[in-house]
Amino acid sequence: MKRILSVLAAFCCTLCLGLPVRAAGAPAVSAASCVVMDADTGVLLYEKDPDRVCLMASTTKIMTALLVCQQCDLDAILRVPEQAVGIEGSSLYLRPGEELSGHDLLYGLMLQSGNDAAVALALACAGSQEAFVAQMNDTAKHLGLAHTHYANPHGLDSEGNYSTARDLAVLTCEALRNETFLQVVSTKTIAIRGDRSLTNHNKLLWQVEGCIGVKTGYTRQAGRLLVSAVRRGGRTLVCVTVRDPDDWRDHCALYDYFLPLSSDTLHRPGLAIGP
Repeated sequence: MKRILSVLAAFCCTLCLGLPVRAAGAPAVSAASCVVMDADTGVLLYEKDPDRVCLMASTTKIMTALLVCQQCDLDAILRVPEQAVGIEGSSLYLRPGEELSGHDLLYGLMLQSGNDAAVALALACAGSQEAFVAQMNDTAKHLGLAHTHYANPHGLDSEGNYSTARDLAVLTCEALRNETFLQVVSTKTIAIRGDRSLTNHNKLLWQVEGCIGVKTGYTRQAGRLLVSAVRRGGRTLVCVTVRDPDDWRDHCALYDYFLPLSSDTLHRPGLAIGP
């Protein structure tokens, strides 16, 4: 309680004195870029180089999952094609001809981060990876993601597959409005066909009260990315960190700081806080 009161007092002092809000004591983070966004209003509450263009790694799968949820029959049983087998990186280890539902593959995509699941879903939804990627880019334009471009549905490194912390936050706010997407990314563990037991890679689901997902990402070239969301006290916040070696701690610290603050304080115009 003393900490909350001191934070609120600092905010009041900085507002009255006309000082930069960053003096209020928001935690510094290890990330190269970072944002905290109110998912209901789109207000940016915290920023650190939010428009730095970066490789997306597996946070690419947020867009893949959103399109799958919007466009595909998830109850349909899909036969795994040869093109979806043996994809490098994180995998469900799909077998050619294996039959799984769209739901099974979607859980494999977002909990296990299966690159093979991404390809299988893209092929099932659009007939080819190229057609599906075109849909991803069309959706990015529709959402106003000015610094985002997709080259594949899984996030393996490619010069044509990039985004920013701000764009990833905007996309995630949109995706969380889809009930199926939300159900999947908030699931901690699940068993699917093929005798597979999946555990969500997002540790914050166990560490932060009210955490509802969303997606981890990592390649050696991209570094560590983490997109998360917490719903508590009638408010949903989304946090994105890019190239952050201490992302779990940073997300926890940012939620600890911002969630106790009142909505009126957070939503004052121009109160985006920098480190």
